Amino acid sequence: MNPVVSTYIVQGIYGITYGMILFLIASGLNIIFGMMGILNMAHAAFLMLAGYFCYQVVQITGNFWMGLIFAPILVAVLGVLMEQLFLRRVLGSHVGELILTMGIANVIVAGIKKIWGTESLPLQMPDLLSGMVSIAGMGYPVYRLFVIGLALAVMLFMMLLLYRTRLGKVVRAAVSDREMVNALGININLVSMLVFGVGTWMAGLAGVVIAPILTVFPGLADQVGMDAFIVVVTGGFGSLQGAFIVSIIFGLLSSYGVQFVSQFAPVLIVVFMAIVLVFRPNGLFGAKER
Repeated sequence: MNPVVSTYIVQGIYGITYGMILFLIASGLNIIFGMMGILNMAHAAFLMLAGYFCYQVVQITGNFWMGLIFAPILVAVLGVLMEQLFLRRVLGSHVGELILTMGIANVIVAGIKKIWGTESLPLQMPDLLSGMVSIAGMGYPVYRLFVIGLALAVMLFMMLLLYRTRLGKVVRAAVSDREMVNALGININLVSMLVFGVGTWMAGLAGVVIAPILTVFPGLADQVGMDAFIVVVTGGFGSLQGAFIVSIIFGLLSSYGVQFVSQFAPVLIVVFMAIVLVFRPNGLFGAKER
């Protein structure tokens, strides 16, 4: 195959991988915002914490798969505790929610530095996912293909959960009219707790799968968190479809930008966001304000 074509394809795989990770982060944010109206500024910090939890599990057990399973669950439990003990007390006050979640994010970062230090900690991917696989005469990184497949599986699971189950119907109804759902006798507080837990679990899953690619370090939340927030704004608050499409676009812009116009790569996604918001102030798939 032509080397130029090969380069474009490989960079495309890298871009889609990063886009899928952004989707996991952004969709968790969107689920929480759509159901509860909370823009959780600690979301990326939970992602980073999951990476450290996975690192610690691997250090103890030597098993990456154990980390992949348990690290997202641990941060989901912590997210639920945050929602139950703190966020519920300031629910409805957007300033209070922002200040509280930013404060919790700072506490998480400080705790990480205290326990694990400030150096980057490499997380070795399992042997099963290392190396390359040949497709049509070209070699592709097995781990990145695994990340893409995992993210697609999670997306399918979320779509089935939201559109094919009673819980999903309740969640979608609560997005439109929370008070009416509560008046029908449904425990809206329990549903909110589950939604917050699922959203945080998705952030944790993203934190685990990105760790072998970027390593684990205290600035991980800042590195990917801003991109995820830009995805949410550009795709439209509360829109999984928007998060998916914009995540792929951003991933490809980042990958091809680094490869071909490295000096302008950091601003490409910001320029794209600005163009979208000029014509669609509520994002590509955001609902219009009434």
